[in-house]
Amino acid sequence: MNIQRVLVANRGEIAVRIVRSLRQQGIESVLAVSAPDRESLGAQLADRSVCIGPARANESYLQIGTLIEAARGTGAQAIHPGYGFLSERAEFAQACEDNNIIFIGPTAEQIRRVGDKLEARRIAQEAGVPVTPGGAVESLEEALAMAESIGFPVLIKAVGGGGGRGLKKADSAEQLSRLFELASAEAQAAFGDGRVYIERFVTRGRHVEVQVLGDGNRVIHLGDRDCSVQRRYQKLIEEAPAPCLPDTLRSGLHEAALRFAGHIGYRNAGTVEFLVDVERQAFYFLEMNARIQVEHPVTEQVTGIDLIAQQLHIAQGLPLEIDQDDVQIYGHAIECRINADDPDNDFRPSPGVVRAAYFPTGEGLRVDTHIQTGASVPPYYDSMIAKIIATGKTRDEARRRLAEAIRNTRIEGIETNLSLHQLVLNTPEFSKGGVDTRFLGCLLAGATDTAVQAAS
Repeated sequence: MNIQRVLVANRGEIAVRIVRSLRQQGIESVLAVSAPDRESLGAQLADRSVCIGPARANESYLQIGTLIEAARGTGAQAIHPGYGFLSERAEFAQACEDNNIIFIGPTAEQIRRVGDKLEARRIAQEAGVPVTPGGAVESLEEALAMAESIGFPVLIKAVGGGGGRGLKKADSAEQLSRLFELASAEAQAAFGDGRVYIERFVTRGRHVEVQVLGDGNRVIHLGDRDCSVQRRYQKLIEEAPAPCLPDTLRSGLHEAALRFAGHIGYRNAGTVEFLVDVERQAFYFLEMNARIQVEHPVTEQVTGIDLIAQQLHIAQGLPLEIDQDDVQIYGHAIECRINADDPDNDFRPSPGVVRAAYFPTGEGLRVDTHIQTGASVPPYYDSMIAKIIATGKTRDEARRRLAEAIRNTRIEGIETNLSLHQLVLNTPEFSKGGVDTRFLGCLLAGATDTAVQAAS
C-alpha cells in the first residue's frame, strides 16, 4: 500500500525527527498532540496537528481509541508510534490492523512475543541464542531455590517490561526474601503484570545491542551500539560501534541478533539487546525492543542509513532494499541524552520555560531536539529534551567533538544534565572506552557537587 499521510502518535524530539523524515519522503504528516503540546516545534513543523486530549498521557498519548479516530478522521493511512507511549503495545498495533491502518512497526503478535520477557527468553533458547542462567518463579520459595541453584547475587526482573521498574538485586537469601514481593508489586503497578523471574547477576557487564531490519522474510543487522553509561538502568550515553570488543565476540553478537529476529520472521526496525560478561568474555540475551530506539542516530551516522525511511519502506509491504553486504560502518558516533533534570539535586526534574537555547553546529555534529527559545517543558512526560550526536573518523575524535559541543551548548530557564555529560566525556575511563554498567554509579558516588559544577 502506498502511504501518503501518516499520523505521528508521539511527541518531543522523536516526533520532530519523524515529521522531518516524512517530509523528505514526500509524505504528509499529522501530529497528534496533547493540549500543552499544541505550540510545540513538532506541531509547527507538521503539515497538520490534531489535539487528542489533555496533558496527562493516560488521557491523550495512551488513548488507543482516540488515536485511531484521529488517523481515520484525518485520512492517514498509517500511524508511526515512535518510541515509548504505545510503541510496544500489541493492542495498539492490533487496533491499527483491525481498522485497516498501517502500523509502522512489527506485527501485533511479534510485539506480544518479545514483550513478554519469559517468552522472549524461550525464543532465544529456541534460536540458539545464549541466555543468562535463571528462569521463571511463581513464589518466594521458588525464587530462593532458583537463586541457590545459580548462585548469588541475582536479579529479580519484571516479565512485562523494563526500564528498571520491578528490577531488584539481591546479594543473599535474606535480601531476596525482603525484595521479592516489592519487585512484584512494582511490576504490577508499572505494567499490570506482577510476574517476575530470576537471573544470575553479572558483576561486570556491558550493555551492547544490535540494530536489525526485517521485512518478514529476511533480516539484516546494521552493526552494534554500546549503551553501558546508565543511571538506575536508564541510558544516558550511547555509541556506535561498541568500543573494545574482540572481533569474534562482535560477530557472535551480530549472528545471535539475526538468529533471534529471523526465528520470529521479524518485520520493521528492532533492537536485540545483550549483556556482555566482561570477565567471562561471553554474552547473554537481554530483550528485544520492537520499535525504533532513542539511540538510533548513532547507527544512522556510522552507516548512512535513514532508519525512519527504512521503517516506512518496510511498512508499505516492500522487501528490504538493503543487503547485508551493503551495510558498511564508517567512523564512530557518540550520543548524549540531554535531560531537563538537576544532577546536583538527585536529578530532580526541571520543567519550565526555556528562556534561551543554543546548540552548536559544525562538522560531525547532529542535534535532535524539540527545544527552542520560548519552548515549554511540561512536567507530565519524560525529561529528555535533546540528543547531541558527534561523529568522527575515530572514537577519540568523536568524543572530543562531542565534549566541545556539550561545553558550548546553552539552555537557560531550566536545569539540565549538561554538566554531567561534560564530566563523563572527559574521564580517563570513558576516554579509553569499554566501561561497564557500574561506571556511572561509581563516578557519581565519588564525584562531589563541586566536580560536577566545575565541568559545566
